[in-house]
Amino acid sequence: MQKRSIRRKLPVLIFTFSIILYVDFQLRTSSLPKLSVAHHPPPGALHRSIQQAPSAAKGDARNPATDSSRGGIGGHRAAEGAAAHVAQPKLKLEDIYVAVKTTGRFHQTRLALLLETWISRTKAHTFIFTDAEDEDLQSNGYNVVVTGCQSDHSQQALSCKMSAEYDGFMASDKRWFCHVDDDNYVNPEALLSLLSAFPQDGDIYVGKPSLDKPITAHELLEGNATREVRFWFATGGAGFCLSRRLAEKMAPWASGSRFEQTSATIRLPDDCTVGFIVEKRLGISMVHCPLFHSHLENLLLVSHRSIPHQVTLSYGMFENKMNSIEVKGSFSKDDDPSRFRTVHCLLYPFTSWCP
Repeated sequence: MQKRSIRRKLPVLIFTFSIILYVDFQLRTSSLPKLSVAHHPPPGALHRSIQQAPSAAKGDARNPATDSSRGGIGGHRAAEGAAAHVAQPKLKLEDIYVAVKTTGRFHQTRLALLLETWISRTKAHTFIFTDAEDEDLQSNGYNVVVTGCQSDHSQQALSCKMSAEYDGFMASDKRWFCHVDDDNYVNPEALLSLLSAFPQDGDIYVGKPSLDKPITAHELLEGNATREVRFWFATGGAGFCLSRRLAEKMAPWASGSRFEQTSATIRLPDDCTVGFIVEKRLGISMVHCPLFHSHLENLLLVSHRSIPHQVTLSYGMFENKMNSIEVKGSFSKDDDPSRFRTVHCLLYPFTSWCP
């Protein structure tokens, strides 16, 4: 009797088991991701190389940001990120406020080179912050801000100009603030690609540190007491960017005369002060990005093939030698020691003065 019962049930069990296997197979295959092959990934794909810095110590933050503000591209809450994609329009170059810091004695040399090259592509939304009047610049329609700051390279003079840059951005309707020096070449398309990769309503501070570890400073407290603080900062010599939401949160320590006051409390220059405000006052981590470059690094390591993807380049004397990228073109190193003209003709070959 028992054997007959088993024989009657066996077909039913086999059929049921077969159905289960079939359904499981369908579910597995339908969930596999579709693969696509891209032989030449766009510059935006390079945002995967951005490395997230260690988070700022929570105990040092005076006004900690929410968890959604921490991290880089992937550190935001999924729900907030999804809402941003729906609510925010696509980022355009004219949404980026590019501030160039210079001084009067470099108007005819460093600045002239930038005007001839990359600023010719971003003139409407590039703002030149200087310490000297220049009728030629203003008569040619450039956005010139004469700050009234000193012309030297002191902490006070640098912080004065950065304060003016910050206030200029806050008075605009732009979505991103990017600072560069007058020895930087900005690749507009690579910059747009990079910033487009971030949540547009996030707290973003992106750039490249000049040190391989956080800087140590001594914050001045009441009664002439000090305390040691450590934080990452993006070097101004390579350039850095801040999202509008983060810039707004910086206002208690950065707007008006407050930026210079904050700089004085740590006795460090402008770029260090930005990192101090972001990491130690707001508790938000800097996003480390290798696509920014200053003349304080070995620029020969920047490969020719990668140039279209770099956000900023630089040049200058380093260890008593001219430090610039190695790129071949129609201009000799004597005619183009910075290599900026050569790079510009590589990116924009139909420029009228390109060979």
